[in-house]
Amino acid sequence: MTTSAARPPGPGTTGLSAENRRLRAELTRRHLIDLATGVLAAQLSASPADAAEHLDSLSHATGLGIEDLAADIVNAVAGPTPNGPTPNGPSATGSTATEATDRAPDRDPRTAGFTAPSHAQTAYESTSPSPVVFSTPEERRARRAAAAAETMDTVGEAARALLEGGLVPLGAESLWLWRRDAWGCLRLAGQAGVGAAEAAAWQWIPPAAPPAFRAVLSHGTPVWLDSGPEPGDVLPGPSPDAARALFPLRVRGSTVGLALVVWPRPLPFDDGLKRALVGLTDVAGTVLDAADSSPSDAPVLVDVLDALVHPAMLLRVAPATSPPTVEHLNEYATAAIGGAPPAEDRSLSLALPQVHADLAHLARRAQRTGRTQRVARLPASTAAGQQDSTPLLDVRVLPAGAERAVVLWHAATDTGLASERAVARLQSVALFQDSLTGGDTVWSEQAYAIFGMARDEPAVPLLGLRGLVHPDDGEALTELLRTLVERRTGAQTVLRIVVGDRTVRHVRVAAEPLLDAGAVTGIAGVYQDVSTSRRTEAALTATFDQLTAVRTRAELRHQVALQLQQAIVPEVPDLQELPGMVVAARYRPAAEEYRVGGDWYDVQPLPSGKVLVTVGDVAGHGIDSVTGMVALRNAQRGLACTGDSPRRLMEWLNEMTLRTSGYPTATAVCALYDPEDRSLVWSSAGHLPMLLLREGMARLLDPPQDILLGAVPSYAYQELTTLLRPGDTLLLYTDGLVERRHDGLDHGLAQLTAAAERLSGYPPNEQVERLLRAATGDTDDDTSIVAVLVR
Repeated sequence: MTTSAARPPGPGTTGLSAENRRLRAELTRRHLIDLATGVLAAQLSASPADAAEHLDSLSHATGLGIEDLAADIVNAVAGPTPNGPTPNGPSATGSTATEATDRAPDRDPRTAGFTAPSHAQTAYESTSPSPVVFSTPEERRARRAAAAAETMDTVGEAARALLEGGLVPLGAESLWLWRRDAWGCLRLAGQAGVGAAEAAAWQWIPPAAPPAFRAVLSHGTPVWLDSGPEPGDVLPGPSPDAARALFPLRVRGSTVGLALVVWPRPLPFDDGLKRALVGLTDVAGTVLDAADSSPSDAPVLVDVLDALVHPAMLLRVAPATSPPTVEHLNEYATAAIGGAPPAEDRSLSLALPQVHADLAHLARRAQRTGRTQRVARLPASTAAGQQDSTPLLDVRVLPAGAERAVVLWHAATDTGLASERAVARLQSVALFQDSLTGGDTVWSEQAYAIFGMARDEPAVPLLGLRGLVHPDDGEALTELLRTLVERRTGAQTVLRIVVGDRTVRHVRVAAEPLLDAGAVTGIAGVYQDVSTSRRTEAALTATFDQLTAVRTRAELRHQVALQLQQAIVPEVPDLQELPGMVVAARYRPAAEEYRVGGDWYDVQPLPSGKVLVTVGDVAGHGIDSVTGMVALRNAQRGLACTGDSPRRLMEWLNEMTLRTSGYPTATAVCALYDPEDRSLVWSSAGHLPMLLLREGMARLLDPPQDILLGAVPSYAYQELTTLLRPGDTLLLYTDGLVERRHDGLDHGLAQLTAAAERLSGYPPNEQVERLLRAATGDTDDDTSIVAVLVR
């Protein structure tokens, strides 16, 4: 069967939107007809071309539209939807035509389903090798919904097609589709009728919970919850007692996922409803492999945009060198541009080809300045050959954090959207007419509600509004009146009106002067209460300001942490000559600035002639860790002047950590070297073992099995003594040098030992440089290393 060629789309938004919708509808139609053609080809043992011609002949003979007839044929072999397969039986929804023909019709067309006109039944039986089951209108609608879902590009679009075309007529309000991964977890693949914040909360479901999910996956059968789940079990839905139905999603006999349908209230599931739901959700298993976009990481913002009653779009505009992409469209924006961009290309240039450059410029300016950008119209003018273009009116672009911008607009020339907005706003629009020649002021009924006045109170002329207008808006009212009366031209403004209960309302006034022989005799116009939209915009602006402020505070904390760390752990000279030893130390910051951590090291000559060498690592990253590091390092330097042993220093540092609010735990090693007898007395608080390099051989010094600082009060640390020899090198370091994401710590220590032996002949400064370059750690953590050569 052939179809007529479509008119090429116009260059503007109207043409592109209409063409998008037409192509989507045609794709669904062709898919349904192709399924029916395949069924007939199998039944007639004919070629696809002959089957298509036969389908066309049947349509003419029966008087049924070809889509209705195709739905009837597919329903006859697949089990019609909604009066289709039994809850535990097979369904061909989403199957190939060949698979569908393997199932014979299971009911008599003369006694079940839709009662077709007698001439249609006779015509069909005279031209077809098998009886047809004429479907009800509801069954045909559901079959079209299933066909539409199978043609969608993403799981989310397929879910919306199933919900709007098949499940909403059955009273459902939302549909969830999860895909099962190799580990038994369920990952949300698509949803419809669900807010972004709620969807984000149910992105992943582990294999162990909830019980209803386990039951479906274990037994492979639906679960019917007429009054919601059992007490204590939590499932998505508007209330605990709202009805829910869960279904296994199968492909070629294997369970690949799970579907959940939710109703707004409790609902008894009868057999007919169960058959309908199984038939509709069966198709969902075949669309789980469709490409889908990643969920947004700004769910609350997405929900705010979805609550608006005009087009709204969320753009991702980072990095600066990349073109903006469309992250989310609310339903009005989707309708305005003729459908969401495909998952594989969500570029702004594809969504709005005529104005994408202007919008990208406004979005980047909004980010740079932190201020809302406004344009009355995009494109600014209509070029030749663009008569069909629908402009974006009252465009506002708001910054939304570091990488996003929100675009709000109106599409007044789109009749569907304009009519919907007009109906929604009838209660907030009022007409008025004032006489300037002694006549009365006339208000429409809605004006009294706008100004909070009783119907029997006298109407207030525009000239007399000053007593109701907020004092700060008095000049705006004066300018409006001057334009109308003196310049004799129309004008509009927004005034804040203080009603009787001291509530402030934003009222837009649009007026025209009434002229007689060149003189102004009156004023006619419209009042519109725009308080709701102003509050929404203010809430959006506050949300964006809060996002920006949070990011600014985070960046400031990172900068402070980095500066603190650089001040406390500065670059050291190439070599330090100290009593009895030569020392080299290096610090390497984290690969990511935001991971600035709490590493510290110190080499401190004491009045006694001994040298204290310490290395430590405060848990965590950021300002708290660096602040904790500063406190511990400074405390250790002060306590060292007491001349007490490393064991006592550790005990004091432990107590200080416990009694300092907000500081995390830490590891440390503290070693006191006496150049007189070359003895090293040392203590460790859960730190990595020191490494001793002697005569070309390296070994780890097993530390005492003591706990880290800040874990337990009044803890008694142990102390060990190691005798060093001339030429020995001692290495102290932090975990960034040896820890790896996917290997054990022993592996990293073994590699460090081997590397140290290869560098045994190098001076300390060369050793620390080369060890840092050859470091095996890959956790993006900062690293400190100190090398001590005994002279």
